[in-house]
Amino acid sequence: MTKKTSLDKDLKRIVQLERATATVGKNNINLAISILFLIGVVIFATFQNNGSENNTLLIVAAVIGGYMALNIGANDVANNVGPAVGSKAITLFGALIIAAIFESAGAIIAGGDVVTTISKDIIDPKIIADKEIFIWAMMSALLAAAVWVNVATYIGAPVSTTHAVVGGVLGAGVAAAGVTAVNWPVMLKIAASWVISPVLGGVIAACFLAFAKYFILYKENKLAAAQRWVPVLVGILASAFSVYLVMKGLKKVWQPDTAIIAMIAAGAFLIVYATVRPVVINAAANMPNKRKSVSDLFTIPLICAAALLSFAHGANDVANAIGPLAAIASAINIGTIAAKVTLPIWILIIGAVGISIGLLLFGPKVIEIVGEKITKLNRVRAFCIALSAAITVIIASTLGLPVSSTHIAVGAVFGVGFLRELLVNRNTSISKENPHETTSSAIVNGQIREPESETSSKIIYNKAVMKNQKRKLIRRSHLITIVAAWVITVPAAAILSGLIFFILQKL
Repeated sequence: MTKKTSLDKDLKRIVQLERATATVGKNNINLAISILFLIGVVIFATFQNNGSENNTLLIVAAVIGGYMALNIGANDVANNVGPAVGSKAITLFGALIIAAIFESAGAIIAGGDVVTTISKDIIDPKIIADKEIFIWAMMSALLAAAVWVNVATYIGAPVSTTHAVVGGVLGAGVAAAGVTAVNWPVMLKIAASWVISPVLGGVIAACFLAFAKYFILYKENKLAAAQRWVPVLVGILASAFSVYLVMKGLKKVWQPDTAIIAMIAAGAFLIVYATVRPVVINAAANMPNKRKSVSDLFTIPLICAAALLSFAHGANDVANAIGPLAAIASAINIGTIAAKVTLPIWILIIGAVGISIGLLLFGPKVIEIVGEKITKLNRVRAFCIALSAAITVIIASTLGLPVSSTHIAVGAVFGVGFLRELLVNRNTSISKENPHETTSSAIVNGQIREPESETSSKIIYNKAVMKNQKRKLIRRSHLITIVAAWVITVPAAAILSGLIFFILQKL
């Protein structure tokens, strides 16, 4: 017996060693590919100089921009596809391919040709009149943001890359020109978004999940309810995303008025509802009356939502993140220091390719955390998260609030998780008040189980209560880590950026 136990331990050690070796080998390969990409950026940027003497500075800035793009792909993109992967609507590999394609398409097609160089207008470029100091400040901001996002990815915290850039620009601006250079009202708005984004996203996602539960999943005939309401929900998703893409994803190439946007939203709802309704009716006719059947009806809409979220993110956030690189290129090649500059296509290409590579190499870690580790997701919950992301951005844009798509998506994940906890705990409390009723039901794994007799009712009730008293449907360790990372993103990037600026000035 002792020999067998010893042999089992040895085998476990061998398996653990093999896994560790495989992980190290994979990490080394990923690092090597990343270095090859940055070498390619060096070669690519060498040919982008317009006769300026500061060709070396432009190349260094491009490499930092490429490094930033890798980190955007590794961290920020995960929020768009994580719920779809966690709900098993799509495989991890499929999500990586879809996100890489649509992020790149959004950045290149709809990224626009003009970008705000000082992200969110937090620093007045006129205050930093010296071109050389301006270049060093923007380079410090970009490098600090990239390093912070890299650290966040390493610890498994999905953070806002735009907020990291804001922090980097803030720190470099203060280091270069003092605190008077900062537009503090804008900074207060950004700070407010730390709370507004996740709370609003979580509340909206929880509301849609509650609707789905009470009007579909809790009904005795779930498929009949699904035939009535699933087309409506998918139509709302289509309407929300049509507005989302127009207001955010395509805003740099097309800006229609409110009436046109309303017509687009109504048209998208009607077309999609009319298309989806017969499909859902036919599909539901051949399905068993179970929750999983209802969940399966959301598969294709969920995949489409992940693709559209990726496109809008590529069009809107990528240009903001590489704005400092555009500012550096403008200052070097043209000699101008302005609030807005032309965004060269070669910078968009670096951003798009870097995001795709970073996503494919390092994205799975954060995707797994968002989709699986925070709370358990099925396709109904994941659908509510995607719908919440689009609607929240629309509301925030209408109100002029600078929200983060990352905070919204992750906040929505927390929202559906906390709603599940609330419902389970409430149902458990109700059962506890009437433990001896033969008609009482126990909540087991979030499902209502009807007892067969009074004895079985007591047994089921006791087991369910004991289990649910210990269970938490949101992992608190991830909650604490993510919230902490959100709170310190701007100050951490700012401090790091200021330090980098002072070091570069001393060299």
